[in-house]
Amino acid sequence: MCLQGRDCCIKKLSFLTLTPTWKYSIISCAASDGVASAAASSFLSPVSIAFISAFHSVSLLRAQVKWIPDVGKNRITSFVVGRGDWCISRQRSWGVPIPVFYDRETGNEVLLDEKTLEHIQSLFSEHGSDCWWTMDEEELLPEEYRADASKWKKGTDTMDVWFDSGSSWAGVARSRDELAYPADLYLEGSDQHRGWFQSSLLTSVAAEGKAPYKAVLTHGFVLDEKGFKMSKSLGNVVDPLKVIEGGNNKKQEPAYGADVLRLWVASVDYTGDVCIGNNIIKQTFESYRKLRNTARYLIGNLADYVPEGRDGSTAVPYDDLPSMDKWMLGRLSSVLREVDEAMDDYQFSRATQEILRFASADLSNFYLDVAKDRLYISGVDDFRRRSCQTVLAACLEGFAKAIAPVLPHMAEDIWQNIPYEQQGESTSVFEGGFPAGLREYGEVDAERWDLVRDLRDDVNKALEGARADKLVGASLDAAAYVHCPDEKVREILDGLVGDRDLIHPPVKSNGVDDLRTALMISQVNLVDSAEDVAEKCDDKYVMKGEKSGCTVGVTKAAGHKCGRCWFYDETVGTTTDDSRRGPDLCQRCDEAIDSWEKKTKNKFEIPEPAEAEAAAEPVA
Repeated sequence: MCLQGRDCCIKKLSFLTLTPTWKYSIISCAASDGVASAAASSFLSPVSIAFISAFHSVSLLRAQVKWIPDVGKNRITSFVVGRGDWCISRQRSWGVPIPVFYDRETGNEVLLDEKTLEHIQSLFSEHGSDCWWTMDEEELLPEEYRADASKWKKGTDTMDVWFDSGSSWAGVARSRDELAYPADLYLEGSDQHRGWFQSSLLTSVAAEGKAPYKAVLTHGFVLDEKGFKMSKSLGNVVDPLKVIEGGNNKKQEPAYGADVLRLWVASVDYTGDVCIGNNIIKQTFESYRKLRNTARYLIGNLADYVPEGRDGSTAVPYDDLPSMDKWMLGRLSSVLREVDEAMDDYQFSRATQEILRFASADLSNFYLDVAKDRLYISGVDDFRRRSCQTVLAACLEGFAKAIAPVLPHMAEDIWQNIPYEQQGESTSVFEGGFPAGLREYGEVDAERWDLVRDLRDDVNKALEGARADKLVGASLDAAAYVHCPDEKVREILDGLVGDRDLIHPPVKSNGVDDLRTALMISQVNLVDSAEDVAEKCDDKYVMKGEKSGCTVGVTKAAGHKCGRCWFYDETVGTTTDDSRRGPDLCQRCDEAIDSWEKKTKNKFEIPEPAEAEAAAEPVA
């Protein structure tokens, strides 16, 4: 009966006409707003087996779709081209009905035309498709057929669920003005290449000549942290709510919050199966904690900062910034552009890793580490400090905007605690878009600062042996001797050593673009040969730099340690000038204290040496 009804429908109503050139014509009813699915919106009559077979290859040729990952296109191609004929009716007691009426006596004559479809469509829109099962034939037939209602018996066949769900583009996306057709994205597991993705493609190409989606993203499945499928019987199911809210035993199952779970989702490669478990979530939380601590450090050093465009602005214009600061802003812009591009391509793990690398490698491990001297030691209004704050403010705003799609709670928390008034009237991180210009800083002196960071890593390795032998403690206790066999490298570094005397800061340096500041070491000397390095330093503390290519050696710094900034300076402890606050201060710190006293009208008291070291301990 099912096949007879289908063939009769196609022949009688000409819903589909096949020609040798594979052209077709489809009659569509008006779309409706209801639970009518395919039957109540753009109704395709029971589709012929010949039709489905005919456009297997045509459908893909017409589908201009972005497949994420790319392998999805090959999978959908193989499934569609290799699929068998499709009979869309099912003999089940539930589902969306096929709205056809059969002659009670013969079962051969079929009633299914535009009038019956329009009437049933209106019923489905008002009552839902279940009314087919609850109403009798007289109610289901349009008025002009009710006199013969006793002749007809409603069918009991239902639509294949894949045909039903595969037609959702018509009942959902196309029938609502606020939604787009084709949809921007279809999202499901990789098993749906043989299911929903395929059935949606076939029905849409059949009815409209185009795919129902612009892009299709497929993801793998979630496994436990050992790579096994989750199962209640194995007890390895990870409950997302427990990750967010914690379990009954908060020590064993702490509440990590939604942001940590979101960070895990965004950081894994969803194109394959992914693993989750307690240890993995703990690792994700550590990454989250580092991001939060970075934000706290930025906020904590902007308390007295006034941005550009505000009365009393303390911001330093871009053209006046030191090279290191311009380089940092260039890195910020590069990261923001990379994150934007990755997000647009649905490469969330790439975007997340870029943010994590920026926060850890660029900010925490280098720029913020070097910035401590500028922020804590310089005078309140010193150029070194204000220029640094200008960069910190840009990094804070850009950082908050970059993490907002993945970590909305942290991003909003940051935004609400920015200590200065921001431009515009936006009260949320999700309003107003990106601050103007954050993506537009160009790359400045990247080669120089990449080299400095490489040299810094090599110097730190040389310091490990000196620390182990207790020759030095902190890096500022040391002096470094460096030989660069590459003339270009030598030229770059030579521009960062000031006048090479031991007075800090050097006369020719702005106190920022200086190797001593960047390496956090009291003295840096460029010498003419590797032998000169060996002459100045014990062989145990001399090494060939793996990253910079320079020969590096370290030894004890000359001079005395300033009790405030910890830099070694030969003038410390030798002055008898009454203008100094004490013999244990360098000239720079003396001037900074003098500036602070004038600004605050307070008197600075020098603590005892032990107290001074405890108070000056650098922040981790």
